Amino acid sequence: MRVLMISKACLIGPYQRKLEEIARFPDIELMVVTPPMWREHKRIIRLERMYTTGYQLIAEPMLFNGNYHLHWYPFLGRRMRRYAPDVVHIDEEPYNLSTFLALSLARRIGARSLWFTWQNLNRRYPLPFRWIEQYNLRYADYAIVGSQGAATVWRAKGYNGPLAVIPQFGVDPHIFSPDPTMGAGDIDGDTFVIGYAGRLVPEKGVDLLLTAAAELPSSSPWRVVVVGAGPERAALEKLAQRLDVWERVMFPGSIPAAEMPRFYRQWDVCVLPSRSRSNWVEQFGRVLIEAMACGTPVIGSDCGEIPAVIGDAGLLFPEGDVKALQAHLRHLMQDRATRINLAQKGRARVLAHFTQTQIAAQTVAVYRQMISFPNQC
Repeated sequence: MRVLMISKACLIGPYQRKLEEIARFPDIELMVVTPPMWREHKRIIRLERMYTTGYQLIAEPMLFNGNYHLHWYPFLGRRMRRYAPDVVHIDEEPYNLSTFLALSLARRIGARSLWFTWQNLNRRYPLPFRWIEQYNLRYADYAIVGSQGAATVWRAKGYNGPLAVIPQFGVDPHIFSPDPTMGAGDIDGDTFVIGYAGRLVPEKGVDLLLTAAAELPSSSPWRVVVVGAGPERAALEKLAQRLDVWERVMFPGSIPAAEMPRFYRQWDVCVLPSRSRSNWVEQFGRVLIEAMACGTPVIGSDCGEIPAVIGDAGLLFPEGDVKALQAHLRHLMQDRATRINLAQKGRARVLAHFTQTQIAAQTVAVYRQMISFPNQC
């Protein structure tokens, strides 16, 4: 079975481990198309060729690079006709132009097609995106959604075809692993390190984390590490100064994905304090499974999919509740046994549900089901 995947997300090296795992199946021949780079706000994410064994990773030119809704690949049709795939996996939201064009091309050559979505809010889009969405809902052979919340949304939007709930990527437990010099949960050190990784935007709630940490005992050695970039950085730096915790807060900026395991292993807890907005709720929280795989305890708000990701392997607090978050931080800072227990449970949860191998196997099962369908042409 020939599979063509179109995915700008696969620019990121560690994500390519899923592609190698898909290609390991003897009945799969895989080609992955990605742009040579993607403009993410003010930064450029360039293609990292880290895990490329067993499949073809092709950098295709892209028009309107950086425009989330309007980007597309002008030479994709030529690529698709030459490769003649049986399945076209469109790793894009169903309301985007690139999804519409790729799905149309797939139908033209008689290939089955699917799209992937994280969207877990029932949003109504303006024209022409509403027309694009309607076409993609009607003519896709399959849909993969990243969460049960997303499944509910797209059923409500009218998608009636076959659907699977599979996160876009898992983690490689050999890369995201506890410090090899200590057992999972063997956390020690004089300073209690609180970590956050992600975008620096209001909905991620980093201000709540700083406010909660500022209430920790000043006599205790603790610090906060805020990894990431975004428009809120300057405001967060000012907040740390205003709370008089500036000397305890570090802003190392964006860190390459391949270096993140080293950071997680240095943290005593990873916090994701997301809060809902009218146009956004947390879609998954990938940093949670990365941290848990590294044996780092996690705390998350109850925003969106966070409770489903953490399960019973971490601590939850009501979104926006600074006092509840502060209580969790104080508890973990004072109770090493709880940190060890959560570290072990988090690692076990990732191994049971969120590895790249498991995600790849579930995805291949979808491909096999798809080729048994009649074409919709």
